[in-house]
Amino acid sequence: MLAKRFLICAVVLSTLLATLAATTVGAAGGDKKKPEKKKEVWTDASDPTLPADFKFQGEYVGDEIGCQVIALGGGTFQAVLCKRGLPGAGWDGLAKALLDGKLEDDKVVFVPTAGKRKYLAQSPLEFSATVKFPPPGQKDFRGTIIGDTLTVNYGIKNALVMKKTIRKSPSIAAKAPDGAVVLFEGSSKDEWNGGRVDKKTGFLNTDGGEVTTKRKFSNYTAHVEFLLPYRPDARGQGRGNSGFYQVDHYEVQILDSFGLEGMNNECGGVYSLVKPSVNMCLPPLQWQTYDVDFTNAVRDDTGKKIKNSRLTVKLNGVVIHDNVELKGVTGGARMEPEGTPGLLRLQGHGNPLQFKNIWVVVERK
Repeated sequence: MLAKRFLICAVVLSTLLATLAATTVGAAGGDKKKPEKKKEVWTDASDPTLPADFKFQGEYVGDEIGCQVIALGGGTFQAVLCKRGLPGAGWDGLAKALLDGKLEDDKVVFVPTAGKRKYLAQSPLEFSATVKFPPPGQKDFRGTIIGDTLTVNYGIKNALVMKKTIRKSPSIAAKAPDGAVVLFEGSSKDEWNGGRVDKKTGFLNTDGGEVTTKRKFSNYTAHVEFLLPYRPDARGQGRGNSGFYQVDHYEVQILDSFGLEGMNNECGGVYSLVKPSVNMCLPPLQWQTYDVDFTNAVRDDTGKKIKNSRLTVKLNGVVIHDNVELKGVTGGARMEPEGTPGLLRLQGHGNPLQFKNIWVVVERK
């Protein structure tokens, strides 16, 4: 009997020790829950989870001065002061000044950008929105954003006061002309391969994948409206990358290039071929427009190309390419020869782009 009781006690003690050991391991991290992954991308300006820095990024305008405030994540910013006004609305195309900003409670405090800088560097302390630093026009400006007002000072001179503004493309919500091919009107994706229609919003979503028309086109005028996601921690081509391909040969880049130089691989660029004449990219989570007049290349009876393709592009109502000749295709183009009809493509590139109000007027010959 005594031996039996001893055995029972030993079993109970062993069980308790095993339980204690498991608890200790768990407390030390053996079964510790993984921390929730930080949200890195937002697709709706009304999303209550948007970080506090979202409301401060954007455009500000004053008397012959404009400013584009770029969010860099973690409550950091870079402000790009533009002499005479915003790009496409007064900026002289030359003078800029950069300021580094930091969110402090309910305001953003700016100091002059200084030190070693690199275009689109990941670290906000090294980031530059201009390829050349310091840019022409750089001065030791300081400033603050409180509410919707940006105040900038330089020495003892009078302050530059700017108010936040939300520019809208003049062709936003443009109605398709009579006879146009309506590719997406807010409910049906019958004209498309790929993509998803959000029944709640009525937008065509790429969900990061490729979306192409079922029809082929050759010479036309196209209208498309797009919404860039908000990805403040991303840089360069990782920041809302997409594209609008003409006849599946020539990519007009879609990218969050707000406040940047406007290179040929940034928003408005004919990818790797031609940079836009002005960077008209608006802030993320604002609807933007492309209006494209496209003339396909021409081949003779032997199949030889005798004329290059040409296009005119308006980004948010401003001409950024004026009858530009395209001497070759861009990356990712289809294999068929130039001058043949092709699909229109909305590039996914792993980013959640949204589109609406897409139509084409076909040129009759």
